[in-house]
Amino acid sequence: MQINRKEFLKKAGIAGASLIAGGVLYSLFKGDDIITAVVESSAQTKWAMLIDVKKCAGKPDCSACMTACHKGHNVPAIDDIRREIKWIWKADFGNVFPEHTSEYMDVAVRSQKVIVACNQCDNPPCVRVCPVGATWKRADGIVMMDHHRCIGCRYCMAACPYGSRSFNWKDPRKILSGNDIRVEYPVRTKGVVEKCNFCAERIDVGEMPLCVEACSEGAILFGNVADPESDIRRALAGKYVLRRKAELGTNPEIYYLV
Repeated sequence: MQINRKEFLKKAGIAGASLIAGGVLYSLFKGDDIITAVVESSAQTKWAMLIDVKKCAGKPDCSACMTACHKGHNVPAIDDIRREIKWIWKADFGNVFPEHTSEYMDVAVRSQKVIVACNQCDNPPCVRVCPVGATWKRADGIVMMDHHRCIGCRYCMAACPYGSRSFNWKDPRKILSGNDIRVEYPVRTKGVVEKCNFCAERIDVGEMPLCVEACSEGAILFGNVADPESDIRRALAGKYVLRRKAELGTNPEIYYLV
């Protein structure tokens, strides 16, 4: 089939408009034909996580969620707190929610360990400051990292108010043993930033995040908050929940049931 210049520009304009309109329709030009691929829109999907603090506190020594996450994503274990890499970890309630604590609060409550990770902010400051677009937000709300594009400037780390990003001061492969490396997820390199990605590689194929699967206490719930009928929306309805530093306008998508 022959296509003249006028017809080509017309079709190119339609394809370009579709890309600008929201990324739902992707058009590829190959020879005389236009090959069109339609992908499912994520406009009705917004992933979020709900952590039940009381359930988690019921098993204070448990680290199953952290172990599963770090093992599945080839996160090296580094004892030096200045060099450690962490995607999910535990911190004292008083440090996680300083605005909800006081000097008169029960010390046991204030020092209770709470699960923390990247909050997958709806308004992520890390994305705004990255000079090379190495971190971006997907249509479904997940804040992603392109480790190949990252130049290690660490602007995103400075912008993140949650301390949810880690920098690879060393080559992870030199820390991980051969048997520990999971081929399902790429190992990062020295000089790049990394963080939790809500297990995007798993939810894209219909699986739950590793931390959710590993939690035997059912303390972590994951789902689509854009769906009023989803389990997470039902769990959030009528409940008092906290979000970390929500007053900053980041609109974090990790909720804490207290």
